[in-house]
Amino acid sequence: MKATKNFLSSLGYPSGDLYDLPTSHKRFPDGAQYRIEIPSVEGPRALQATIEEIDRLGVTVHRVSQGSGIMLLTDQEIQEMCQICNDRNMELSLFVGPRGTWDISAQPFTTAGQVTALRHEGADQLVYAIEDLKRGASLGLRGALVADEGLLLLTKEMKKQGILPKNFIVKVSVQMMASNPVSIKLMQDLGADTYNVPTALTLPKLAAIRQSTDLPLDLYVEVPDGFGGFIRHYEIPELIRVLAPVYIKFGLRNHPDVYPSGKHLESTNMDLCRERVHRAVLGTQMIERYYPEAVTSKLGAEGLGIPVSAQPVNQ
Repeated sequence: MKATKNFLSSLGYPSGDLYDLPTSHKRFPDGAQYRIEIPSVEGPRALQATIEEIDRLGVTVHRVSQGSGIMLLTDQEIQEMCQICNDRNMELSLFVGPRGTWDISAQPFTTAGQVTALRHEGADQLVYAIEDLKRGASLGLRGALVADEGLLLLTKEMKKQGILPKNFIVKVSVQMMASNPVSIKLMQDLGADTYNVPTALTLPKLAAIRQSTDLPLDLYVEVPDGFGGFIRHYEIPELIRVLAPVYIKFGLRNHPDVYPSGKHLESTNMDLCRERVHRAVLGTQMIERYYPEAVTSKLGAEGLGIPVSAQPVNQ
């Protein structure tokens, strides 16, 4: 086993999980250790409810993300969300719409086939996904989630060729499920700008991942039931110390499935978003209590995928 560990070390990877939990000295471009993300903000009304609760409770949120997909929002809805986040200097990240679970294949719904997650089956699905990204960018969007290695590589090429803006933030979804230092370094090489690590990784496993990549890592500290339902609030200070730069992400346990979302779930989505902001307040108070010297970003900081204002679309 020693020879195998030496082999990994010779390639620049950790030879095992890091139980000594070394402090990370890596940072966001502005020198910050952590930022806050609220996920599952499904549409303009849910976003507005999120903003109102942020203001009421006095918490800083750097990124909001959405899961139903660009394809299920109208041009006007995307532009409204972009404008709201532009006004607040917040990042907006919308999921690519086409995905395995939206397609006609039964495979993602089978016991074994669930490992395909939200990947794209066939070349047509990749075309649809690229069209989703192009449409979002044209409407002002500067951040999106992807969950397919092939699409991730294509986003890197799209930036090179000017099809996507160079400052477009490609966030890899938790549903990609790469879980070790080598596979997550591969995500970086393929073009990821941030990577959402799986929800059940221990601190030593996460510490080993941090050693092998410079990417900002996104980590649920409260996890939706479908990904385990964990509530890791007391670990937040150590997660920041060991994983910086890291997005601390507040999902919500014990909530209904709202994907794909729409008007029929709008009031539910608004209430869920308000409670996620409340959870973020609980988490930031943990930081203030146990790691007050931790450095966070100001809104508008370098590296955030803040949307831009676009020309109005004809109604």
